[in-house]
Amino acid sequence: MLKGKTVILGVSGGIAAYKAVEILRLLTKAGADVHVIMTASSREFVAPLTFQTLSGNPVHSELFNLIAEQEIGHISLADRADLFVIAPATANVIGKIAGGIADDMLTTTVMATKAPVLIAPAMNAHMYSNPIYRENEHKLCKTGYHVVPPEKGLLACGWEGEGKLAAPEKVVEAAMELLSPPDLAGLTVMVTAGPTREEIDPVRFISNHSSGKMGYALARAARLRGARVILVSGPVSLPAPHDVEMVRVTSAAEMHTAVMAHAAACDVIIKAAAVADYRPAARSGGKLKKNSDTLTLELVKNQDILSDLGQLEKRPFLVGFAAETSDLEEHALLKLDKKNLDMIVANDISQPDAGFDVDTNRALLLFRDGSRIESRLLSKQELAGLILDQLAGRLGPPAP
Repeated sequence: MLKGKTVILGVSGGIAAYKAVEILRLLTKAGADVHVIMTASSREFVAPLTFQTLSGNPVHSELFNLIAEQEIGHISLADRADLFVIAPATANVIGKIAGGIADDMLTTTVMATKAPVLIAPAMNAHMYSNPIYRENEHKLCKTGYHVVPPEKGLLACGWEGEGKLAAPEKVVEAAMELLSPPDLAGLTVMVTAGPTREEIDPVRFISNHSSGKMGYALARAARLRGARVILVSGPVSLPAPHDVEMVRVTSAAEMHTAVMAHAAACDVIIKAAAVADYRPAARSGGKLKKNSDTLTLELVKNQDILSDLGQLEKRPFLVGFAAETSDLEEHALLKLDKKNLDMIVANDISQPDAGFDVDTNRALLLFRDGSRIESRLLSKQELAGLILDQLAGRLGPPAP
């Protein structure tokens, strides 16, 4: 999601400096080109070689270095940055930035950059609550800096309270949000994800191999692009994306109820869930016993959620999915027309790298106006970005 982006990671001196290593790892995993600036104090906690090895770039710490300063290093880094992250940010560094002091490589580069700056404070609980510190942080926020608040917990100093560096995943999520286009701001997007389970008895159920990864990737990407996101999820083992409204369901009937209850509030609905077409006509109240060599189940059709959405008088922009094993485009076009969709994402689930429960996908995107886009093999997060790019382009600019 950060491919082609340059991120400067500033590390200041605190015990939480070791967590900056994981922040670096997550940023590089997302595709960012990361350059690390370390204060002198931070080098007492983590060796620069660790950051250099993981980033593949030299670590910067000395403001005056006759070799490294051939390009005037702090200016060069400041100009290249798409985003500046300081994690951990100590009370000292935040105070210096708020006061306009630029006396080392980190504060000088921050002063020179025009990129957005994201600060993740970490310090003793009493320092964090000190009115002077609070005033410094407030000043930076008013100036346009962004802050990932620390968490409550047991601190290295032995005190318990606010001041613990936010989890690396939260810091990176905030960084991704700052680097994502806000083209879905002001919109409400509902995403359905995962399988449904249709119970046969208290022990057994009918389901499918859907992992929910595609739907969760879409929900996360839509939130990063500014949308209010409602995620209606069948039973999966994935963690909930940050800051989305979760509605957990089990059966197709429960998913139908949840989707129709929220549909009127939505501008866009993306139906990525693999909903069971049929359910047992009757659920046994007790566990079925092996009394014979065969078992016959009578199945009845579930309500079709997409069809019901397509018939709404005030219909949101509808995106469906078609998981097929043959005649991909033909079947997808039939579904697009029959269910009154604006867009359908079709993929061949017989391919081992693009089916259920894998991290990659390749898809054919078909639209009501007859246009089509065929993707190469992408990560599901990358495919989510492609789908939302197309969706946002067809919805037009966000409301002011």
